[in-house]
Amino acid sequence: MSRTLAIVLAALGGCFVGMQAPINARLGKEISGAQAATVSFLVGTLALIVFATVLSGGLGGIQHAGRAPWWALVGGLLGAFYVTVALRTVGTLGASGLTAIVVTGQLAVSVAVDRFGLFGVARQHIATSRVVGLVLLLAGVVLVVRK
Repeated sequence: MSRTLAIVLAALGGCFVGMQAPINARLGKEISGAQAATVSFLVGTLALIVFATVLSGGLGGIQHAGRAPWWALVGGLLGAFYVTVALRTVGTLGASGLTAIVVTGQLAVSVAVDRFGLFGVARQHIATSRVVGLVLLLAGVVLVVRK
């Protein structure tokens, strides 16, 4: 995949994440938050089944998931936590506040993952510019969420 396409797709994914919490929160007004998160994951799961079946040659590889280390199987649990927390907090923080906090948390953990080579990611030196970027994001969170 080209770097340009990767950037465009990542930006589009970020846009979708920014819309996800308020959409799920609206659903949560009709049903409970846990039920809204469940419906969200159910719809996503159905979409992934269709995607895997139509575009990726089927679901046969799922049988090999048990070969992965235990921690490689908790991604859905982390996603469920995020979706539930996001739909519960977006009303208090607003979409921009929630997103600012989430992106800052993502970057902070990602820097640690890169630095220590966690989860099979190659170790990377953490330059001062990354630390400065993280501090600036934290400052941005303060500016976005303050009243």
